[in-house]
Amino acid sequence: MNIASLLTQATAAHPDNTAIVQGDYRLSYLKFEARVNRLANALQQRGVRTHDHIALWMTNGPQMLEAMFAAFKLGAGLVPINFRLHPHEIAYIIENSQASTLFTTEEFDKSVPDIRDLIPDVQHFITTGPTSKESHNYESLLEEEEESFSDVDVHPDDVAWLFYTSGTTGRPKGAMLTHQNLWGMTDRFYLDICPNFSDAEVVLHAAPLSHGSGLYALPNIGKAATHVFLESTSFDPQIALETIAAQNVTNLFAAPAMIKRFVDCPTIDQTDTSSLQALIWGGAPMLVEDLQQAIVKFPNMVQIYGLGETPMTITYLPSCDHVLEGSEQQIKRLGSAGICRSEVEVAIVDDKDGFLATGEKGEIVTRSEVMTKGYWRDPEATAITLRNGWLHTGDIGYFDEDGYLFLMDRSKDLIISGGENIYPREIEEILAQHPAVKEVAVIGVPNSDWGEAIKAVVARNQGHQVTEDELIGYCKSRLASYKKPKSVDFVAALPRNNYGKILKRELRAPYWQDRDRHI
Repeated sequence: MNIASLLTQATAAHPDNTAIVQGDYRLSYLKFEARVNRLANALQQRGVRTHDHIALWMTNGPQMLEAMFAAFKLGAGLVPINFRLHPHEIAYIIENSQASTLFTTEEFDKSVPDIRDLIPDVQHFITTGPTSKESHNYESLLEEEEESFSDVDVHPDDVAWLFYTSGTTGRPKGAMLTHQNLWGMTDRFYLDICPNFSDAEVVLHAAPLSHGSGLYALPNIGKAATHVFLESTSFDPQIALETIAAQNVTNLFAAPAMIKRFVDCPTIDQTDTSSLQALIWGGAPMLVEDLQQAIVKFPNMVQIYGLGETPMTITYLPSCDHVLEGSEQQIKRLGSAGICRSEVEVAIVDDKDGFLATGEKGEIVTRSEVMTKGYWRDPEATAITLRNGWLHTGDIGYFDEDGYLFLMDRSKDLIISGGENIYPREIEEILAQHPAVKEVAVIGVPNSDWGEAIKAVVARNQGHQVTEDELIGYCKSRLASYKKPKSVDFVAALPRNNYGKILKRELRAPYWQDRDRHI
């Protein structure tokens, strides 16, 4: 069944429920679906067909949610893109996905000409800004279209969402999420995360729709919940807290860095957040100390552990395990990733894919109907990740005797900063191009605000001088700003093993020593 039927059925059952709130702008489900249908008709009239790919370079807002469901209704593959990426990084995703249609919000229109030659497959440019020689205005497309549209019949294994996640080579990979995957994710949300979900829910989209908040829009749509959007594209904790109070928000998804900013906000104690029944968090580590402070402010927290390849659905730590008092075992669980989700298998394997016993540390693997069917146009990466029928996460962990999963480390040197996945090799390849850089290693170091900060360790070429600020600026001009190093250390040479491999663990150790890192 087409995942778009979540909207179709919700509108049929609750047409007068409020679907959208952004400032003074409001739409009922009846009017919201009518706009989605008009957009689907407009795209179909312009030749967009089932199995085509539709890329979204957009900030959070009603139009992005409409474009998402218009793509679903058409049976097209959705390609939401992190708008914080550098335009050349965005161009790579658009080109790799072979998207035929690109949606932009107006602030990105000025960057489109710069990458136009890099995205030759795009035939249709649609913007929330004014019509140009090549772009159609979003609202003008809707004006003359019908308000009804029959959702395209799809196969459960058809791609609904291409979720681009970085790889160790520095090039993003498109995890193919099928309609069945998204249905499975939605069903398990109702079973595990919010079993009492109803049509009275109000969700605040404070995190990007291109990531977790977009995935969790689906179960909210399915119950005809109200979707609240902030008027600013940047996250302001005070405005978000005021919105929770004003709109009686009942649930939201947030990264740990956002939660920390909530807790540290000076007005939190004067703001009524009692309507919030589920603060769902994940996507990055959280220190137990920070989590305990958050629980004081938000007693209804639920942790999820998952990957883009198994959207938000491997394990979870339910609200009843977010406790400040209890046995030593209960307190220890705050440092865990929780228990297996419903009808999801999780295991620990060694480097030969042999299954390990309780308490033994190894790679975390999982399988379920929520598991991606592979990476778009990347059979080699698919074969490596989906070995023996299990999805290999690349994360290292163990299960305790009560079935709680503890993550110990991340393989492949992944850095998670402010909820964003950052792969060092991508940054290393940029820095290696600088004439003063002889060799470089990029590592994650502790940061109280973002979980981890990016540090580059550089050995300079003899006779060359370069400063920390110069190297950071060099990266900023070539990568998304959040990927640039926050600091640079200069060394005579990088430590290597007998095979010549840089010993990153040795580089990280001084920064993490005596630091209790809970994931």
